Amino acid sequence: MLLRVLPSTLSRCLRPVSRSYYVDQLSLGEPFHPVPNRHPVTMEAEKVFEQHLDSNQKVFVHGGAATPNHLIDSMVQVGLKRKLKNISVMHIHTEGPAAYNTEACQGVFRSNSLFTSANCREAIGAGRGDFTPIFLSEIPLLFRRGAVKLDLALIMVTPPDRHGFCSLGPSVDCARSAIQNARVIVAQMQQPLHEMPPKKINPQEQRIGQLIAEKLVADGSTLQTGIGSIPDAVLASLKGHKNLGVHTEMFSDGVVDLTECGAVTNALKRIRPGKIVSGFVIGTKKVFDFIDENAMVELCDIHFVNKVAIISQNPRVTAINSCIEIDLTGQVVSDSIGPRIYSGVGGQIDFMRGAALSSDGLGVPIIALQSSTKKGGSKIVPFIREGAGVVTTRAHVHYVVTEHGIAHLWGKNLRQRAHHLINIAHPDHRESLEKAAFKRLRCMPSAD
Repeated sequence: MLLRVLPSTLSRCLRPVSRSYYVDQLSLGEPFHPVPNRHPVTMEAEKVFEQHLDSNQKVFVHGGAATPNHLIDSMVQVGLKRKLKNISVMHIHTEGPAAYNTEACQGVFRSNSLFTSANCREAIGAGRGDFTPIFLSEIPLLFRRGAVKLDLALIMVTPPDRHGFCSLGPSVDCARSAIQNARVIVAQMQQPLHEMPPKKINPQEQRIGQLIAEKLVADGSTLQTGIGSIPDAVLASLKGHKNLGVHTEMFSDGVVDLTECGAVTNALKRIRPGKIVSGFVIGTKKVFDFIDENAMVELCDIHFVNKVAIISQNPRVTAINSCIEIDLTGQVVSDSIGPRIYSGVGGQIDFMRGAALSSDGLGVPIIALQSSTKKGGSKIVPFIREGAGVVTTRAHVHYVVTEHGIAHLWGKNLRQRAHHLINIAHPDHRESLEKAAFKRLRCMPSAD
């Protein structure tokens, strides 16, 4: 069953539209195939949930820039009014207030974050919400293999084109598998997209970007970067490179500049040559305008984008990821601050492994981080904090970069790893880290 908004006009994707909805009587299989002889009827959002929302259901919510907040608010209002119980709301990163996480919704709705955003952290910490550790590439399999049987999928779509097709806009990711497998699809016509302005790049981040660009990214590399100041600093430092490609789970404004200056051509890629391949886009109107009707950009199912066997076929796969802390043996914590869930597993391992197994043997898996926290503590630590989650194991780590240099850990023993990591730690912490390494390893760190 498909429910989608009926616009007042067929407008471009960023224009606000009316809030009435279609209902289709068939659960879609492949969303790129037409559904014959189906004629949706118009329905208001509240009526949709009055008819189709019930206790003990599982509801998928579209994420990122495409978070359908009008549908979320209507669902919550109906759920509270009808005093429903135990509705699981499943999603990756979402934008907006996430009304289902409020104390008033306890017992009615319970968020289950497959990747956590700021609007879920308090609920998880208070025990009102859940977090599921899972590779981003495997989330679609939850729905396709029936491990999670979705009752509803709440999505945001573009107005239909002249053939009647709607797009999932900037967030295809795991939403595609959700609409293939949900019993009821509720589609809100696109509201103005959620924007995430870039943060100012500080001198330490700028130096990290320069080191990566100068020392680790070759011409012809296929890039994976995320969102944030360090990825932005790397991209800003690559404008002198040639024939770069992009195959990444997500991208933001920085890729626009790199493409427009001619550094990104995608000419040498083996997977979708000539195309920027991604699962979703987050950023500002700048990047949304860039992807709008742009034949150079393909947003695909995240099971395809993040599949190691796909990633590894591209040339010189260079995966650039960040973390919260790393211990002296190379264990990388990326999803939590101690026991407090901060983000998620995401696609870090998907791309770290894809780069390491790059078919040309020239892949470069990178973990990049500032050496110190805002409070001056070291992000390179003797032991990870109690309760913290290791996302990237020490066996997966190859290169670690801070503003003080590059540590190459692949093939190094624990003593050597400690030595190289201490050398790129902040100078204020190196002596204490060396003492801690001796206490932990019962020997001095050494390059030999």
